[in-house]
Amino acid sequence: MNGAIAQLFLPRPRDATVAGALTWTLVVAWTAWALVRVLGLETGWPLAAMLAFTPYVALTALIPLGVALALRRWAAAAIAALVLVVLATLVLPRAFGGPTEAKGAAGPTLRALAANMRLGHGEPEALVELVRELDVDVLCVEELTPKLGRALDAAGLRELMPDRELRTGASALGGGLYARRGLLGRIHVRSLGEGFPLISGELPIPGAAPVEALSVHTAPPVHGVSWESDIEALPGAVEAPLRVLLGDFNATLDQEAFRDLLDRGYADVGSTLGDGLTPTWPTNRIFPPLVTIDHVLADERIGIDDYSVHDIPGSDHRAVFAELTLPAEP
Repeated sequence: MNGAIAQLFLPRPRDATVAGALTWTLVVAWTAWALVRVLGLETGWPLAAMLAFTPYVALTALIPLGVALALRRWAAAAIAALVLVVLATLVLPRAFGGPTEAKGAAGPTLRALAANMRLGHGEPEALVELVRELDVDVLCVEELTPKLGRALDAAGLRELMPDRELRTGASALGGGLYARRGLLGRIHVRSLGEGFPLISGELPIPGAAPVEALSVHTAPPVHGVSWESDIEALPGAVEAPLRVLLGDFNATLDQEAFRDLLDRGYADVGSTLGDGLTPTWPTNRIFPPLVTIDHVLADERIGIDDYSVHDIPGSDHRAVFAELTLPAEP
């Protein structure tokens, strides 16, 4: 009798085949994603863009494991468990962290803000109010149009940040670097491969080691665009001056080109403080922001104190803010 009852619950041969195929399909799909991420095989579209969603793949990695366990496919379950651990190891550290100290003696504080203003449609009053509220020293604005530049000054930015270097454009190609009076020294401007301006300015801050701020906007990983070349063209950290890169990198920590940039001497401020999974794009849509493509990168010798993201009405990006402690002047 017991044997007859057991047969009622055992899958028939055809059902077992279907169940096995389903299990292995799921396991192979998540395993393939993990391999691409670990080995940095995402070069080119569409894989480069897809890899930005790795945190969600890590979260859903419970699905193949749960299916394999429910169907008692032990080999598949073992592989699924390993994939879950690998993806969690890659993603979870961004949610944990804390402040770091400047190398050597601590010097002055630098407060930096970057905002992509969506083809100039972000509300200028909101950005200027944020600059006031956060007591910003250096501001980087991406997708800065001539009209937006005038509107920002009319809203009070000229009084707050009279030192500036602007490369306004008719579409996404505009950019600007603003600073408080006396905080912007020698300027250097060049275009990245896809046409976005890279604006760098020395910051002659009394009591601080030489430091340079760079307003960054790199190309997105879309079809027909060599987006990696823009990121590769960004300068690495050097002995002097110290560098802070901030803006819209169109990249996340799950893309190898961005990780390679960090390996050249930078710390991602959001991830260092445990906010690396806070998404910054896209806003003002039906769905909430999904991916973290706006960043502040600080030379590893700079202390990291605070980080936050802020909505700008009219823009599809959140602004990113960092408070940093610069090493004291030698």
